[in-house]
Amino acid sequence: MPYWRLSGFYFFYFASLGALIPYWSLYLKAEGFAVAQIGNLMAILMATKIVAPNIWGWIADHTGRRMAIVRSGCLLAALSFAAVFVANGFWGLAAVMMIFSFFWNAALPQFEATTFHHLHGQTHRYSSIRLWGSIGFILTAWGLGGLMAGQGVSLLPWILLGLFAAIWISSLLVPEEAAGHLALDHEPLRRILRKPHVVGLLVVCFLMQASHGPYYTFYTIYMERFGYSLSVIGALWALGVIAEVGIFLLMPRLEPAFGLRRLLIASLLLAMLRWCLIGLFPQVAWLMVLAQTLHAASFGIYHAAAIHLVHRYFGARHQGKGQALYSSLSFGAGGALGSFASGQIFGALGPQSMFLGAGLLCLAGGLIAWRTIPADKLPVRA
Repeated sequence: MPYWRLSGFYFFYFASLGALIPYWSLYLKAEGFAVAQIGNLMAILMATKIVAPNIWGWIADHTGRRMAIVRSGCLLAALSFAAVFVANGFWGLAAVMMIFSFFWNAALPQFEATTFHHLHGQTHRYSSIRLWGSIGFILTAWGLGGLMAGQGVSLLPWILLGLFAAIWISSLLVPEEAAGHLALDHEPLRRILRKPHVVGLLVVCFLMQASHGPYYTFYTIYMERFGYSLSVIGALWALGVIAEVGIFLLMPRLEPAFGLRRLLIASLLLAMLRWCLIGLFPQVAWLMVLAQTLHAASFGIYHAAAIHLVHRYFGARHQGKGQALYSSLSFGAGGALGSFASGQIFGALGPQSMFLGAGLLCLAGGLIAWRTIPADKLPVRA
């Protein structure tokens, strides 16, 4: 298994997210965009995940050339993002972000499928590879906190362009034969999608990512309102992902001990607690630290459990489409709705209301998971 080549791609991909998610809304604010416009522009990044991953997933499952799709998507994403330097106004930037994210969102689901192919059934090793993505996020989110103060935010497009180029270069190092052609005797996709536990899982993933909309879109601006400096906010972003790394290291032990169903439900309930803490007690610094450590559950445990369940439910032949559906319905549709709604709620009811609404989404997701996801067959202990 090419551990470091796979890890390198995750490192640069999520390093770019560590620059984009915490600070892109800040850059847009500095460019003079209103709160609702910022919410809409951030929603575009998520909305293209509704369509793009499914198109590329269908092509990948029928050709077996996943890494060709990953490489092409990364290159075209970097080239199209360069147009932000000449885009004018809301609609010009919206067009650039739509084209860029259409290609950028093609890469990760197919790379996830490639990684699972490399694991040869040892899915518990996924977290030890994926954690390097979290490390990349930490380094950029924390490292850029001080730089983004004042006029430094104008450097963000250049930093992002360099990271997107690094993603493309790292994709060239992963061998194409990792994906391969898959067997033709398989259960039809439409039959898989009719199963209650598959439908339940996809709905749960949608709700979880919708609940992250206020966090990914407005957390930096929100915390600035309560007197936190950008350096401190960057450290809080990084702390969340440090907790995520820690839980990824523990997942090979947690999964066989508790099962994916219990872990998924726990992640939703802990995410509800996290959003309520941020919404109700933003002035209490130690509670904000605690809320960020809960990122270990709201993303780390959730993502590891969800992606393992997708791998289990969709089988080998439909891995590309399964990962694409997971990405498009959760990070795409869920993330877009969360970003768009958070912008509207921020302006109408205030920022604290959007975090409390996020908590309600997690509660609903926990109830659905409890009703629809079947229990794991845990090993019998002596």
